[in-house]
Amino acid sequence: MRFITASSTIETLALFAGALAFADGMTLVAEGTWFELPTFVWALAGGVIIRNVLTMVFSFEMFDRSIDVFGNASLILFLAMALLSLKLWQLTDLAGPVLVILIVQTIIMIIYVYLITFKVMGKDYDAAVLSAGHCGFGMGATPTAIANMQAVTDRYLPSPKAFLIVPMVGAFFVDIVNATILQIFTKLPFM
Repeated sequence: MRFITASSTIETLALFAGALAFADGMTLVAEGTWFELPTFVWALAGGVIIRNVLTMVFSFEMFDRSIDVFGNASLILFLAMALLSLKLWQLTDLAGPVLVILIVQTIIMIIYVYLITFKVMGKDYDAAVLSAGHCGFGMGATPTAIANMQAVTDRYLPSPKAFLIVPMVGAFFVDIVNATILQIFTKLPFM
């Protein structure tokens, strides 16, 4: 078993820094164009490019455990910062309607995931982890989906298929489509 060492930590942080530098550069290059995307989408693309180039071209062996540890720590920090920045006292007048919406949304997500997602994905362990991720995505966003899947895989078995599909679809493809559609409609002249 390989342990996380100082050199693996530096390698992992360098990979993260490379993805962030790519994201920062591409955000500046694409600014004001039709292909302007949120910075985190560019960071995801940078991570995909860096990983594939390093493993396929340079035969660099990635230390997945170190990447997972730093990725989980980053996810926890992101969720903590997002929750701490909420100003819940400003939403007191909306508590009733929001509660009704959350209850309806939860019921619909449970029914949809049980009847469609789990069955379409193959009715196996990977389908169960994907369903947990779909619940998180349907009730929040991609970080919530990752947190849900992490909770399931920490208790049972890993699911590489689920951790490939949900982040790619939930954070990458959906955001590219949303950003593209928003860019198109914001650039159209009003009639």
